Amino acid sequence: MEIQVLGPVVVRDAGGRPIAVGSRRRRELLGRLVAAAGRPVPLEVLVEDLWEDQPHTAAGTVRTFVAELRRALEPERAPRTRSQVIETVGTGYALRVPRERVDSHRFEDALRAARDGPSRIVAGALSDALTWWAGEPYADLGTSPWLTRERARLAELHRQAVELRARAVLDLGRGAPLVPELEAFATTHPWREQAWVLLSHALYQADRQVDALASLRDARARLLDRYGLESVDTLDHLERDILRHAPHLRPSPRDEDRLRLLTRTEATGTYTRLRSMSTVAGAAAITGGANLVLAQEQRAAAVAEAERTGNPDLTARVIAAYDVPTVWTRADDPARSEALVATTRRTLDRLGREAPPALRARLLATIGLEHRGTRDRWAAEAAAEAERLARELHDPNLLVLALNAQFVQSFQRPGRTGDRDAIARELVELSARHDLPTFEILGHLIGIQVCAARGDTEPAARHVAAAERLATIHETPLVHVLTAAFRAMQLAERSHEPAEVARAYHAVAGDLAGAGITGVEAGIVPLALLSLRIRHRRPAPGDPGLDWGPYRPWVQPLLDLAHGNVAAARRAAATLPMPAADHLYDALWAVTAHTAVLLGDESLGAQARDALSPLRGEIAGGTTAMLTFGPVDDILARLEPY
Repeated sequence: MEIQVLGPVVVRDAGGRPIAVGSRRRRELLGRLVAAAGRPVPLEVLVEDLWEDQPHTAAGTVRTFVAELRRALEPERAPRTRSQVIETVGTGYALRVPRERVDSHRFEDALRAARDGPSRIVAGALSDALTWWAGEPYADLGTSPWLTRERARLAELHRQAVELRARAVLDLGRGAPLVPELEAFATTHPWREQAWVLLSHALYQADRQVDALASLRDARARLLDRYGLESVDTLDHLERDILRHAPHLRPSPRDEDRLRLLTRTEATGTYTRLRSMSTVAGAAAITGGANLVLAQEQRAAAVAEAERTGNPDLTARVIAAYDVPTVWTRADDPARSEALVATTRRTLDRLGREAPPALRARLLATIGLEHRGTRDRWAAEAAAEAERLARELHDPNLLVLALNAQFVQSFQRPGRTGDRDAIARELVELSARHDLPTFEILGHLIGIQVCAARGDTEPAARHVAAAERLATIHETPLVHVLTAAFRAMQLAERSHEPAEVARAYHAVAGDLAGAGITGVEAGIVPLALLSLRIRHRRPAPGDPGLDWGPYRPWVQPLLDLAHGNVAAARRAAATLPMPAADHLYDALWAVTAHTAVLLGDESLGAQARDALSPLRGEIAGGTTAMLTFGPVDDILARLEPY
């Protein structure tokens, strides 16, 4: 049995099914016994706590409630036998449920155990413990004095856990993704000096030094003006450390603080060891951050070593053991991806047509997944062949992988949003039916992209909610990074306050910096900020610190124009490359269209018009589910003279 009070009072049996424990009074009695943490509560105290104006029958009513709770919580107990859950002690009662079976007790124990632990353990334990909160403690009960006291006590423990976990994450050098959370925490609890210290430190680790210093100064003003508190030493010390770039503010993750992926096993066989390396890498990859980078490196090492054995069957199975969904069409490490594709194609050739169909399909799907962002027909053909084999074999595990490859290859030609919609729907339905949660999440993420491209707000919200729910259950934090970026895009579409949207995108930048998805991270946020400026008829940002990543060639003409150098802008526009066949295809053509209009370049305008025409009715950049350049139809209207 489990008792939950960190939110509404809920009791569940061993199978996780809710147990009906009766009216609010009965739940309050149970909650009062929970708050006593195993200590007996005298009958007169229970009466006093449950009723402000005590009826003359109160004592008898409490005894009745106890009897009813016992029947609900111990349905198998024989009549007149001793209760093992609510014990009679003297004139009162005590709840006899193990502490680990009550979420508030389990939370207190986790917090107590974490206070003196190493940062890696503290960060993980408290990140987990904080997910147990489902709202205000005892949320469905009233406002009795004992409830007010207990809620206040638990709320303070929650605040301590948030701060302790944040300190541990910062000590590991991973504070950038915490910025939005700590901004909300500091705003909600402005009197807590430690909240402002943690927020400013996280801003610094997110490469936002100016914001970090501004946060500290704002904290001083708030504490003095609103609460009459003088500046505390921790604020002053952190400011000095930020100004001198103290090394301890940005520690490098230590080896023992990173996931130790499997490089050796107790098994003596080469096959078992290499396949295990690839399997464990796949399991680690979905957790994101440093683990994703390590996982990809380990997979590449395992595949390379397998090929050196000269055994194509072993190599094929090591390649196939990595079963991780792909939602983005730009490779994190193009050279590593191409090496893997080359190995996979050689392995297919060596196996020949005699290879087991399922294994052959997995290798073909790998080619389709890894050789992305191109217009190479053979990669699309590999994905299509993988899907055909998977359907013939009626293998759902294989089919979701093949559908993922088809999704990636659908970007070879613009205007295939409908195809991606069909893939998303089948992934969700198939994965839900066969319990394939990571691919069910993938289906919802693709669904978000489809809805973003079409401007369909309500179905997008349903996909976001489903993806986040599954991500929480199955511990896939990368999902929350992507949905946060989508929310920033939604804000950009409806807000008339550029500064507000810019703040949201800066928060996304912090999330991406710690997510380990470099193929998404580099240049995306500056491009989103550029889209904001274009839509508000402002010049490109001239900040030299912006990292445009692989998108700089398309932005360079606008940067030149922002500096008044028209000749340089024309030279840069004359050498623009063709955008890759990936998520950014229409976004980069939207940038090019803007350049053509500003320069009055008829040839460039005609190219942009032809490239964007298949996307009529959609949102330029929307398929990223991260940024928007507005309706394609509006851009085409501006290009009509060309």
